Amino acid sequence: MGLSGIIGSLLQQYAGGNATASEATNQHFDQVAQHVDAGTLSSGISAMMRSPQTPDFGSMVGQLFGNGNGDQKASMLNTLLAGAGPGVLGSLSSLIPGLAGGGTITPQQAQAIPADAVTKIAAQAESHDPSIIDRMSAVYAAHPGLVQTLGTGAMMLALHEIGKSFQKT
Repeated sequence: MGLSGIIGSLLQQYAGGNATASEATNQHFDQVAQHVDAGTLSSGISAMMRSPQTPDFGSMVGQLFGNGNGDQKASMLNTLLAGAGPGVLGSLSSLIPGLAGGGTITPQQAQAIPADAVTKIAAQAESHDPSIIDRMSAVYAAHPGLVQTLGTGAMMLALHEIGKSFQKT
C-alpha cells in the first residue's frame, strides 16, 4: 500500500469515528498535514473551529496566538485586520502606536500584544464577519504544528472532518 493509501486508511478511521485519542494523534495529524492539499487541511481546521465540541473561536485564536512565534502572530493579526471592522482596528491601535493610519503589523509589534487582547479581537472579527474563521484556518493550515497546541481533541475533530472530505473523493 502506497503512502496515499496509508493516509486514506488513517483518515477513514477518523472519519468513521473509530480512532481513539492517543499520543499517536499528533503524529497522525502531522502525517495528514504533510500529504493533503492546503485547502483540505484548512477546511478541516475550519470545521473544527466551528464545532460545538471545541472552545469558541476567539478563545482558540487567543490560545494559538499565545503559542505562536512572531511571524505566526503577525500573520494571524494581519489576517484578522484584513477582514475585521473598524472596531477591531481601533482596539489594536490602542495597543500599537501608529497603527490607526493603516499598514501591517510586524512580528516585533505582534510579540508585544497580549493573547487575551487577541481573543477579544478575534471574537469581534467573527461577529463582524463569520467567514474570518475560513481565512484564519488558511493561516493555521500553513502552520499545522501550531494547531497541535490546541490538543488531541481538536486535532481529532480536524482529522475527522478531513477524513469525511477524503471519503468523498
